[in-house]
Amino acid sequence: LTTEQTREYQSVLKKRAERIPLQYITGEQEFMGLTFHVNNNVLIPRQDTETLVEEVMRYLRDGMEILDVCTGSGCILLSLLRYSNGCRGVGCDISEKALAVAGQNAKELGISAQFIQSDLFESIEGRFEYIVSNPPYIRKDMIPTLMEEVRDHEPLIALDGGEDGLDFYRKITREATEHLYSGGMLFFEIGYDQGETVKLLMEEEGYEEVTVSQDLAGLDRVVYGTFNGRK
Repeated sequence: LTTEQTREYQSVLKKRAERIPLQYITGEQEFMGLTFHVNNNVLIPRQDTETLVEEVMRYLRDGMEILDVCTGSGCILLSLLRYSNGCRGVGCDISEKALAVAGQNAKELGISAQFIQSDLFESIEGRFEYIVSNPPYIRKDMIPTLMEEVRDHEPLIALDGGEDGLDFYRKITREATEHLYSGGMLFFEIGYDQGETVKLLMEEEGYEEVTVSQDLAGLDRVVYGTFNGRK
């Protein structure tokens, strides 16, 4: 190794020893066969989240309109757009810095998408066939117990789901009804122990055929249902 390479290698080792996630050091993470740019303004895409994308793709038809709430790096929305034809996508996030990462990913992948700074649906107009979301869902009291890589380096705003971890599910489930076409579908990623609770929340808001799906480890990972309007 050259002196410069040795210095760079030692610098990387020092960062990793400080429990900085490898993906933030390299600046990228693979997801759904695509390479996404990441930094500490966005959650690192997880392979578990591919289950959400795959469930949406089972129903997704060409030419549909998709809204991704809490889009972060944009990995969910951009993957859906890449593996469909003629779909239009909007991603929203409260973090301007996260949206900058999503926009960079769209540009580097050559995918057309619109990204909007919005506190959930606050700045969203119109209706969509599909709304997807991987919202913050960690219980507030569990955050101190997370791995150092997550607790100390990933954005807290993307982790904290409130006292019971369900704050965002309640808001999105309720407010999504104003932005879904009749027959439109809402898809969530969930924590492994939240399936039945989120299913009940959706049913109470009038969603039908609410389904809980498992990831490759057999853990509850996705909840989705159809909204046909208020009864």
